[in-house]
Amino acid sequence: MEKANKTLQKECIRPLLKWYRVHARDLPWRRTTDSYAIWVSEIMLQQTQVATVIPYWERWMDQLPTISSAANATIDQILKLWEGLGYYRRVRLLQKAAIAIVDQHHGIFPTDDDSILALPGIGPYTAGAIASIAFDKPSPILDGNVIRVLTRYYGIAQNTKSSECLSKLWHLSKKWVQQADQLRPRAHHNCSHLNQAMMELGAQICLPGQLAKCGKCPLQQACNAYRNGTVIDLPNLPKRRAMVPQHRLVVVLCYQGNFLVQRRQATDFNEGLWEFFNEEIIKPLGRSVTNKAAKKMMQTHGIPCSNLESLGVIKHTITHHRITLHCFTGVTQSEKTPTNEGFKWLSKSEIKEAPMPSAHHKIRLKLLQLGRS
Repeated sequence: MEKANKTLQKECIRPLLKWYRVHARDLPWRRTTDSYAIWVSEIMLQQTQVATVIPYWERWMDQLPTISSAANATIDQILKLWEGLGYYRRVRLLQKAAIAIVDQHHGIFPTDDDSILALPGIGPYTAGAIASIAFDKPSPILDGNVIRVLTRYYGIAQNTKSSECLSKLWHLSKKWVQQADQLRPRAHHNCSHLNQAMMELGAQICLPGQLAKCGKCPLQQACNAYRNGTVIDLPNLPKRRAMVPQHRLVVVLCYQGNFLVQRRQATDFNEGLWEFFNEEIIKPLGRSVTNKAAKKMMQTHGIPCSNLESLGVIKHTITHHRITLHCFTGVTQSEKTPTNEGFKWLSKSEIKEAPMPSAHHKIRLKLLQLGRS
């Protein structure tokens, strides 16, 4: 444990805690110390904006209020609750961890670091966030917001993805939360508030590039980047991977009021989710994908299809893939399905309840608005 550093406490820790306790946003998961509720919020918040997460978190906690209820939920239920958040592997691992907690910890979220880290889907950042926020332990955290605060405060110009830099940042994060723990008199929730303050500062004040609001920052006078005029240069982030374009042809096939869908397999991006029939197109067919191409795709799979109509184009991004869906509707007089695994005919009411990835949810909305049957 770090010894009390009066200078750091005076210039950084105390001002940051004071600022947080006045300016922290009123978020629903900040009104509880329930480790399960905090855990769910942290998983949802990964790569997702706070405003987007709030209704998802509230709906999840309403329908699955306990670890046991999450462990016992069906895969369709948890995927439907997660529908639209993306990165669906997170929710499958969350349920896997809930099952482990029920089996190994009597349904009670563990408090020791090793047991928390042993849970599926929980890495060092999430473990530190839960331990500090729920249990007020001096456990470090390191996400994009915290990296931005620390690199600017100390003027760290190294590439933030290098192992040397990451090790340094973890050490500094641990130092800060331990200094909060060392404050005397020690207020309740010091560690919890310090870690949340670093994240909040990065999310609200210490923003990327020229968006930074240094004039409102409680750490301004002690900030190395502010003194040296290097705020917009930090953190030193590696170049993003180039986007890879991908085109897929989608046919929403109808048979006697039912629609053909396929459940994605374990090797796919959207494992466990339902999608309308689709295939990748190696190259875009000219400036647009025509009805003829869609008809040919269905013929290749031995499914006669008529009345093909364009349903439009939908674009979306998964990791570094920029995907364009060329969408059509069609009718078949045969209940035959492709030979691949996971195909099924669903009624309109079943389609509404089926968990789907965002792009196919948009197709579903278009379909329902048109009243296709």
